[in-house]
Amino acid sequence: MVKAVMDRVFIRLQPKEAATKGGIFLTEDHEAERTIGIVESIGPEVRSVKPGNKVLFHVFDDLPSYDPDVVVVREKSLLGVFEDE
Repeated sequence: MVKAVMDRVFIRLQPKEAATKGGIFLTEDHEAERTIGIVESIGPEVRSVKPGNKVLFHVFDDLPSYDPDVVVVREKSLLGVFEDE
């Protein structure tokens, strides 16, 4: 695993959905942006989340990553933290 630096947050994306909540099956070429995931690593300047939190983030600010299922965003790109479900 890679340790985040500065104000960076590493987020593991939720798996791609095979069907909508209404039951419509999605094709392989359907590429909806995934904006929800679990925090894997945070930099020392991050104060609003911790590893293990489920977060919603702004999709236009993701930075290059080592894994296609992991995105790197700055803390300011986080939109919210999900409460216990």
